[in-house]
Amino acid sequence: MRETAYAKINLALHVRKKREDGYHQLETLFAFVDNGDVLTAQPAEADRFEVTGEFADVLDNPFGNLVARALSALPRPQGLHVTLEKNLPVAAGLGGGSADAGALFRIVEQVHGLPEGWEDAAIRLGADVPACVRSEMAIGRGTGTELEPVTNDMAGMAVLLVNPRIPLPTGPVFQAWDGEDRGPLPQGSARDIAQAGRNDLRKPAIEICPQIADVLERLGQTEPWMAEMSGSGATCFALYESTEHRDRAARVLAELEPHWWQMVGLLR
Repeated sequence: MRETAYAKINLALHVRKKREDGYHQLETLFAFVDNGDVLTAQPAEADRFEVTGEFADVLDNPFGNLVARALSALPRPQGLHVTLEKNLPVAAGLGGGSADAGALFRIVEQVHGLPEGWEDAAIRLGADVPACVRSEMAIGRGTGTELEPVTNDMAGMAVLLVNPRIPLPTGPVFQAWDGEDRGPLPQGSARDIAQAGRNDLRKPAIEICPQIADVLERLGQTEPWMAEMSGSGATCFALYESTEHRDRAARVLAELEPHWWQMVGLLR
């Protein structure tokens, strides 16, 4: 069995307030790229988990990884030997760990079906995990776990993901948010929301990691339909109306900034 853990991007991310429980009230437009980490699994007597890929060594404790935790959270009559090919950078605003967990949920669903209460198990693993299980464009509210459908008129748009290879944990970025409510998520289709929305975490993220501004400037020079930081950073994305335009931009950036990480794909 093989599942792609689709990279998550936030086409808009509005932070409305800090909640009493310490989390933040969000309104976001989740989108997913048809590329990311890869999970392969086969039946086994007991659960086994291993990590390969470019960013395997960055996982300090692979057994604290969300895939390992998801294995423990999903009771099954048979074990799974799961291999995670870690292609997405860690602490990058792409929901990598959540996407990995979401892919495992889909594997278990194919083999055994998901147990009753799986939604609660997904929420306990992380706020982005419920969205990543289906990996379909959706509006997220609350901490991101309250999902609503949205008209997806952006499927198939070409995507370029760029990261300066600087990990940026989520916590400090949220702590640096200035607390100002700049208004709700716009209404309309995905294009409407993406065009009129914003990422309220961009400014605090750049204060911590100034290289994000360099990435956004470079992406802006490629004349994309849209360029923005994803989640709490440091990954940024650019959207293009054609794969030719995207691939040309990717080649230019690779020549100008060969040390930056890149990934290309299409919006799902």
